[in-house]
Amino acid sequence: MSENFAIIVPQFNDWEALNLLIQKINSDLNTPILKNTTLLIVDDCSSKKRNQPFATFEGKEIKLLKLYRNLGHQKAIAIGLSYVAEHLPTDKVIVMDADGEDAPSDINSLAAKSLEEPDTIIFAERNKRTENFMFRFFYVIYKMIFKLLTGKVITFGNFSLIPQSRLQNLVRVSEIWNNYPGGIIKSRIPYDSVLTNRAKRLAGESKMNFVSLVLHGLSAISVMIDTTAVRILIFSIMMSGVAIAFIFIILFLKLIGNATPGWASTLGSTLMILMLQSFLISLFLVFMVLQYRSQQHFIPAVHYRDFVEKVETFS
Repeated sequence: MSENFAIIVPQFNDWEALNLLIQKINSDLNTPILKNTTLLIVDDCSSKKRNQPFATFEGKEIKLLKLYRNLGHQKAIAIGLSYVAEHLPTDKVIVMDADGEDAPSDINSLAAKSLEEPDTIIFAERNKRTENFMFRFFYVIYKMIFKLLTGKVITFGNFSLIPQSRLQNLVRVSEIWNNYPGGIIKSRIPYDSVLTNRAKRLAGESKMNFVSLVLHGLSAISVMIDTTAVRILIFSIMMSGVAIAFIFIILFLKLIGNATPGWASTLGSTLMILMLQSFLISLFLVFMVLQYRSQQHFIPAVHYRDFVEKVETFS
């Protein structure tokens, strides 16, 4: 028996690219998958009205889920997943962008990989990127900082396949509300990836600027703030050890008479102040994280309905 698919596409003012994406899905998706696919478009409270009908979709149907307010890409994904988990009978869920940079043909590869690992979330890992040099440069820096602060490696974005067996688990992971891939890493739900090449935007211009890229990177790190806080505390303790070692060296130089008058006391007191400040700030951060962990968290599966204005169906 054929499996049912749902494709979740969050979008904000990307109506033209979205219509081109629907046509690409029609032409690039394997027929057995396409005929059993529901397309769920999550409209993140677009400020531009849709001025033309949707392109003809050769799958089962198109559903348009409209939000009361603009929440951002990651929260729109969490809402779409929660809606599918509650309302759509589906075996596998695809998450992809509306601009066409996630190639519909790669869904076939994700589905094939999912057959080999049926209870695993499958991500599209970028083998070749089409962005400019500056973007690629800062993306490498972001991955290095992410690994340094969290101890994890992140090599993928939102484009992914979620099997039904993991969907109900995923929509109860509060961290996907802030960052979808980071939340999956934090949740310890098994995941794997397939290599894909990023496609080019179908229409319009990207709304992602440098500031939004930094915010996206910070949101990924923030979902594992407990690990990050402890690693910062450990680093602070190590640096304090280095500072103490330097203070002893300074005292030794002063005792043997090789220190410039006033230099040893000034440098020693400065190192001591910096050591105490970094240690206390790190300790305060750890206690804040522990306090946060004791509070009730936002659960997408429970609270997503508060943001859904209406759902329209197009055959």
